[in-house]
Parts: sequence; structure tokens; C-alpha cells
Amino acid sequence: MEWLILGVIVLLTVINVPIGFALSIATIVAILWTGSASLSVVPLNLFSGASSFPLLAIPLFILAGGLMETSGISQRLVNLANSLVGFIRGGLAMVAVVATMIQSEISGSSVADAAAIGKVVIPAMEKRGYPRTLSAAIVSNAASAAILIPPSIPMIIYAWMAEVSIAKLFFAGFLPGFVTCVAMMGLCYYYARKYNLPKEQKFSIREVGRSTFHAFWALFIPIVIWVGILGGIATATEVAALAVAAALIIGIFIYRELSGGQTLKILRESSSQTATVMLIVASSAVLGWFLTSEQVPQKFARMILETTSDKFLILLFLNLFFFVTGMFLHSAAAIILIVPIVLPLVRQIGVDPIHFGIIVTINLGVGQQTPPVATVLFTTAAIARLPFWAVFRVGWPFTVVLALVTLLVTYVPWISLGPVSWINW
Repeated sequence: MEWLILGVIVLLTVINVPIGFALSIATIVAILWTGSASLSVVPLNLFSGASSFPLLAIPLFILAGGLMETSGISQRLVNLANSLVGFIRGGLAMVAVVATMIQSEISGSSVADAAAIGKVVIPAMEKRGYPRTLSAAIVSNAASAAILIPPSIPMIIYAWMAEVSIAKLFFAGFLPGFVTCVAMMGLCYYYARKYNLPKEQKFSIREVGRSTFHAFWALFIPIVIWVGILGGIATATEVAALAVAAALIIGIFIYRELSGGQTLKILRESSSQTATVMLIVASSAVLGWFLTSEQVPQKFARMILETTSDKFLILLFLNLFFFVTGMFLHSAAAIILIVPIVLPLVRQIGVDPIHFGIIVTINLGVGQQTPPVATVLFTTAAIARLPFWAVFRVGWPFTVVLALVTLLVTYVPWISLGPVSWINW
């Protein structure tokens, strides 16, 4: 039965049926095939799957990212990053990485990060002699790596599915995100030496201070988010609403770059993105219900443990499993579809669910760079006006770096769990 469902999903995806519809259709086919339940469970689970309060954070963070992109916040973050690392050879490439990481502190979406930062830095990098394909590849992979920097929409969905603390999962992503950022900056430096790319400016404390002053209100938004979460003042959903309010106030009244017409356009675009994600979430909930009722998680765990009980090999298998899944499914669909199946096995072999959440998140970040789905790669290629294969051919070393960091995070749990233990939750 599991293979029938997978076959239907793959077939529908290949003929360009939206993944949200494909998941629901596959479930309906499976229910009719087995006769195990009435089709009335489909609309009931569609509704209940999308009506969770924590999931309300998703449209709010998408909206906050859209407001940042238009209100001048992203440009100020790029300027700040330039003052910090622009003095290094190939510094503008590193600026793209650092600015994307800072941007991700607000948007929660890799696609939003790629769009916001790509529109600013790709033209600037081209003017400074960077190959356009390299510029797009750096932005694309940096945006996928930024999925580890909270707030992260995939983390919110995982926390909801695994019933773990969103705040703990957010905090667990910081150090893996930092490690990934440093690794990608190292590769940027290699390319800078290879192509003899320029330094942007001399390091100046005065310039850092000036850029920080101009970016103060942009940096205020992640401060609001983290004081709210770590202080126990607000939930992730509530701080997402605060982030939207802060972005609106800053864009309209402080930076004065956000007009009423632009706000309406952002609301329309955010509504469209939210509808896409939430349709996937709702459809995945239906499929998740069916798989659970058929005891697929238990069968999966038993099958793996009959093959090997070695924790090292099981984690390697799960990494490969999520890597392949990420090639074909949107991250939200992959989490809701796969996590309920594998989580009992993960708990059984003694892996902390928080640690596993980071493993899942970074694996799906790699999947955003690997065709045929590769949502972030497609977005960045479109912004750069390049064929996505051209960007992929240049960017695959950055994707390899992401994959290597995935293995490091998998087999060194302290990178994820160490910082969490420092906080008195």
C-alpha cells in the first residue's frame, strides 16, 4: 500500500499536478483501494490539519519577510554585512551569505530570503566582476543554509508534528547555522582567490558603527522575536505577529519606503504563498492520518531494525532518505509526510527529537538545491534571469558543503543540543 501511495504521488508530481493536490488524491486512492474508511475523513482531516494555532506563525512570518523585502530593511542588512566582511577578498560573496543569515532571523522562509537578498546583491556582484551564475549559486545555497537560523517555518511544522518545544528547536538551530555560514564563507574565499575577485573596502570601525546605526531598526525585529520567545513572554505565533507589526511600523513611519499600494501587493503575494503552504500542510495531514491508521510507522521501524540495529547506520539511512525525499517534495510536505513515520524509530534508537529536528531541517535545505523540485534554486535562478541548470552546475560545491555539515550535525549531537542545555527552560 505504501508503494501505491508513493507511486501515485510521484506520477502526479511528474505531470505537474501541485503537490498539495497530489497528496490528497493519493490518500483518496488508497482509501478507495483498501476500503478502510469513509471518504468523509478527508475533509475532516483537511480542516483539522490546518487549524492548529502554532501553524498561524507560518503566514505571519511569510508576511514579515515580504514587508522586509520592500521596505528597505534588506538593503540595510546588506550594507551592515558589507561593513563587517567587505574588507576580505571576495567580501561581497560573503556579504551575501551573512546578509541572508541575518535576514532569516525575520522571514523564516528560504524562498523569501533568496528573493529579498538576491534582488539586492546579485546585480551588485555582477557590477564588481562576479560571474552571474556564481552570484546566484551563492545566494541560493546561503538561503537554503539559512533555514537553520530561527525563526524557521520548517522548524515550526516539525515542532508541531513531533510535539516538541518550538523555542528549544529554534535555539538548537543557532550553532549549526553558524557552522554552515562559516563553511560557506570559506568556499566563497576559495572562489575569490580562484577568480581574483576584489575586496570591497577597508575595514573601518566607523563604517561598522554607521551601518549598524542605519540598520538598527532592521535589527530590532529579531530582537523582538528572541526576547519574546526566550523570555517566555510570547509564543512563536505571537512573536510572528509582533514581527509583522514591527516591519509595518518601520517600513511606513521610520524608513518611509513602504507605501499603501506596496503593502496591498505584499498582502496578495503573501496570501498566495500561504495558501500554497497550508494546502500542502492540510493534504499531508490527511495522508498522515491514513498512514498512521495503517500502522506504517511501526512497520517501517520494524523493517529497519530487522536490517540493522546500529545507530550510526540507521542515522545514515535516514539522512539519505530525507535527502531523496527533499528532491521531490516541498519541505512542509516532506516533514508532515515522513516525520510521523520515522519518529517512533528515532525515539527507539535514543536520538533526541530536538536533535533529529535539526537533522531533518538541514537535509531539506539540501533538497532545496537538488532538482527536480529545488524551490530555492528555481527562485534564485529566476531572479538572476538564468537557466536553473546553469546555476546548479556552478553551485553544486556549495550544496556539497551543506551535505557535509549535515553529517557533522548528525554525528555530533552537541552542536545542536549543547546550546539548548545552557538555557534554563
